[in-house]
Amino acid sequence: MQPIPALPAIVVMGVSGSGKSHVGAALARACGVDFVEGDALHPATNIEKMRAGIPLDDTDRQPWLEAIASAIAMHRGQGVVVACSALRRAYRDVLRQADPALRLVYLRVPRDELARRLRERTHFMPASLLDSQLAAMEEPIADEHAIVLEAGADLGSMTAMAMQALSMPGRSA
Repeated sequence: MQPIPALPAIVVMGVSGSGKSHVGAALARACGVDFVEGDALHPATNIEKMRAGIPLDDTDRQPWLEAIASAIAMHRGQGVVVACSALRRAYRDVLRQADPALRLVYLRVPRDELARRLRERTHFMPASLLDSQLAAMEEPIADEHAIVLEAGADLGSMTAMAMQALSMPGRSA
């Protein structure tokens, strides 16, 4: 019998409003692996800062990134999909320490569409912080081997495109 290959951790990344949670949850279901909502791992102080319209800095993000890295490490080899903004290369490097085989799915969405989405949702991250997220965003570079999905497709199509680009066969849960 062939051994079952280890599945990578997948981080669905992008700024607030890009669809990380929706795409991430759908991708996890399609792959038959757990989904981790990165927003749920923010310390209460971070959530209160964002609710108050104050952008997070690297010091604020460090315990959050460590919590996400721990979740990735707990699933190492089993596969997991995590929704996490992962705005900067340094943040992604922290996550890669938990699983060097980490894969990235970057959701790229035009600013106007992001602003519309943020206005229409209920979330602790207010639309007023969009510009600070866009300013902090460092798009993945070639050596990160990120899959880039442009906005516009429906959820099913985006999930299928991500699975195909990741070469992930569908699995039953």
